[in-house]
Amino acid sequence: MEHENPDTRPVRDVGQATSEYALVMLAAGLIALLVIAWATGGGGAGKIGSLFDGVIDGITSKLP
Repeated sequence: MEHENPDTRPVRDVGQATSEYALVMLAAGLIALLVIAWATGGGGAGKIGSLFDGVIDGITSKLP
């Protein structure tokens, strides 16, 4: 039988948000590391430079 705590969540759910938050942060950190590894190695740096050049060129071409 589940006992209710003051915020009306079942006792077995207490701490679930904390563990979900930890998993989300772990996944975000892993994605960030993969993006950094891709950008600093291989051809990522050149692709990012080309992307920024394209964005800046697109913006400046629309200015009067």
